[in-house]
Amino acid sequence: MLQVFLVRHGETLWNTERRLQGQSDSPLTAQGELQAKQVGERLKSYGITHIISSDLGRTLQTANIIAQYCCCPVSTDSRLRELDMGVLETRQLRELSAEEEGWRKSLVDGSEEGQIPGGETMFALADRMQQALDACRELPAGSRPLLVSHGMALGVLISTLLGLPAWAERRLRLRNCSLSRVDYQNSEWLANGWVVETAGDVAHLTADALDELQRQV
Repeated sequence: MLQVFLVRHGETLWNTERRLQGQSDSPLTAQGELQAKQVGERLKSYGITHIISSDLGRTLQTANIIAQYCCCPVSTDSRLRELDMGVLETRQLRELSAEEEGWRKSLVDGSEEGQIPGGETMFALADRMQQALDACRELPAGSRPLLVSHGMALGVLISTLLGLPAWAERRLRLRNCSLSRVDYQNSEWLANGWVVETAGDVAHLTADALDELQRQV
């Protein structure tokens, strides 16, 4: 059985400003760095052999912190990037017009037609994330890879593995530096192919590393 671990990047400045990031970028906050250290501390005993990160700065920053604990190199795969959010990238939510908010809500609330002008569809995101995951099957036997990616990207991937539509990703709560795991199995007794073992685990994050909403629930 191939086990693949999935981590969302740590909290960024734009996360705290409620700004749409997409494939634009923002650095980790001090709290985001703490989150990355804590998930790295958890992963150091997992036998991670490969860390494969989105090539965006916030994921690379997270991956490089984790690599200090797992003692393995970081490589990049642009297929792990976040959804391209087109004309709304870098915008704060409070700045959006009613029409622009409608474009955003078509993604957040789950709609087959959801797409921001100039941006990417959930279907395109699901396709490239699946390709990146499937590439892990080409690693040497015994590999235990970690993919470091983004909230919507990982949500779409896990949703589609569960047989849900790609636009259902917002029904999954994947916090900053949450840990998920998917397995590829070929068994006489179990379902073959990719299965979801865990999604959105934050047991490794201490109270001071949780965001405001996490502390409320």
